[in-house]
Amino acid sequence: MHYAALASGSKGNCHALSEGGRTLLIDAGISLLQIRRRMESLELDSGSVRALALTHEHSDHIAAVGVILRRTDWAIVATAATREAVERIQGIEIPTSRWIEVEAGRPRDWEGWRLLPFALPHDAEDPVAYRIEAGATAAAVVTDLGHPTALVADHLQDLDLLVLEANHDVDMLREGDYPPQLKARILSRVGHLSNAAMAELLGRVLSPRLKQVVLAHLSESNNDPGLARFAAEEVLRGTDVALHLAHQRDPLTLPPAVA
Repeated sequence: MHYAALASGSKGNCHALSEGGRTLLIDAGISLLQIRRRMESLELDSGSVRALALTHEHSDHIAAVGVILRRTDWAIVATAATREAVERIQGIEIPTSRWIEVEAGRPRDWEGWRLLPFALPHDAEDPVAYRIEAGATAAAVVTDLGHPTALVADHLQDLDLLVLEANHDVDMLREGDYPPQLKARILSRVGHLSNAAMAELLGRVLSPRLKQVVLAHLSESNNDPGLARFAAEEVLRGTDVALHLAHQRDPLTLPPAVA
């Protein structure tokens, strides 16, 4: 399986997983034009995209859905509640013929892959993360959660690749210039994962099988890549796990041989 972070952060998120000539996108918080350009910059075939899986309805995850419906034939993978929320927010209709319905906790076969959405604590209608198994590889993309739950940790066991949120440093957020209400939302149990909480969860799911970790959804205002990296490196010390950071503007790809 080949993984690429096309965009990751508060201004837009999009992840790409590819194997066997097919690509699944997770979220589309940047424009369709940017999705295609960033794939091409990584020498990925944008024509291989078959489906878009949505985690929840916040704007930095769904911005391109309307254009994607008009200009592509991609299927939309989403829970019923997320589909309804996206339709309401964007004033669109996702045709039933284009919709692949999923439900948290229930695996779904897609194009020979196994998709397993699972519930997250976040302030959205029906937020999920995805565990994806293709061939012999298991990966998960897990962002937008307020705290690490036992359910989340259970679904992150025995992975080859983990993409995990490291949104903020608590001290930077508290001392920053965000409004009090926004700080409270981010720090809440349905907000975003701090560096410390990320490290706690990473320690709970670390296994001999895990080879790649990507830290994602870093806040440009409330985090420092060095702090996020340090928190993860403390957990990964003495292991062979390769650590990477996803970026808002610069796409990241992992070598297919090790992803």
